[in-house]
Amino acid sequence: MRRWIFIWFAVVLAGCSEPQEESGFAGLAGIADNESGVPFLQPGPGERLSFPEDYGPHPQHRIEWWYLTANLKTQDGEPLGLQWTQFRQAIEPRPADAEPPDANNWPLEAAWMAHAAVSFDTRHYFAEKLAREDVGHAGARAEPIAVWLDDWQLEAEPGQSSWRLQVAANNWSYDLTLSITGKPVAHGDQGFSAKSADGEGSMYFSLVDLQIDGRVTLGDQTLEVSGKGWFDREWSSQFLKSGQQGWDWFALHLDSGDKLMAFQLREEDGGFRAGTWIPADGEPIALGADQLNLTSLTQGDGYPRAWRLEVPDFGLNLEVAAPAGDYRNTGLYPYWESPVSVSGSHDGVGYMELTGYGE
Repeated sequence: MRRWIFIWFAVVLAGCSEPQEESGFAGLAGIADNESGVPFLQPGPGERLSFPEDYGPHPQHRIEWWYLTANLKTQDGEPLGLQWTQFRQAIEPRPADAEPPDANNWPLEAAWMAHAAVSFDTRHYFAEKLAREDVGHAGARAEPIAVWLDDWQLEAEPGQSSWRLQVAANNWSYDLTLSITGKPVAHGDQGFSAKSADGEGSMYFSLVDLQIDGRVTLGDQTLEVSGKGWFDREWSSQFLKSGQQGWDWFALHLDSGDKLMAFQLREEDGGFRAGTWIPADGEPIALGADQLNLTSLTQGDGYPRAWRLEVPDFGLNLEVAAPAGDYRNTGLYPYWESPVSVSGSHDGVGYMELTGYGE
């Protein structure tokens, strides 16, 4: 979902009277022409990550997002899942070292969207916000990190190795401290994550060892929570090729201390799979399609709630399942976003995102 939601979003905010012709899935498979003459940049093999710059925006890339999922527990030990995502869609590319356009001219250089969700006691709370960057309602910076859309904001805490995330929706909210431990994990080829056998892809890294503490308010109920979080950063200009039908993504914290990220992009003739094995002691290992098996265990139509994930090289034979409840995010583009439990060769918890199942 994070990869193609913007086609309608950008049209709405731009005030276009006619939809753009698609180039691949949701119009994100080609490098767009534009009036400025500045090209969109496309990541490829050989590109490298740069910190702290890559925590901030990439104005010469077409699409990017900042994304958090968390498996938390209340003081009574009850599980609570939580998501926050902020997307940036470039309408016009701009070199990273160029000055932003004058807000007095009401330019539309970029459109932003934010999603937030809480999953607790079989109930799912979801909210969505849209904004323009150019008039100050949304934006991001690298150092100290800050990502905001109106009053939803992620920002570094002064003098601390932690971030604060605040979200307030209709009758629910959360206020969290994210303690940053561990170095960023680069997926794929040192940060370049292929999304098809033809070479389309993105730059993609994660922080997988977040300790999260804070408060979640649901109506009249206030819950003190703590647990584990997973933070993703990803950006590209040319994403999914024509024929890719949907996306299945998993981020798992295993009780052994190991972690696993795995995804597949589905096509009629199979699809494309990849992932990253992150051992508790050692360096991350990129996983190719021949090392990773993802199989739905759910019969019938709709979102598959249960999966088998196998990585034979590392002795993984996992059953991943969502708890009881409906975990669809029902915004401009509905999709499934749920906490999961992990059993089998390893126990654990994690998050699952599913799209393209007849939403």
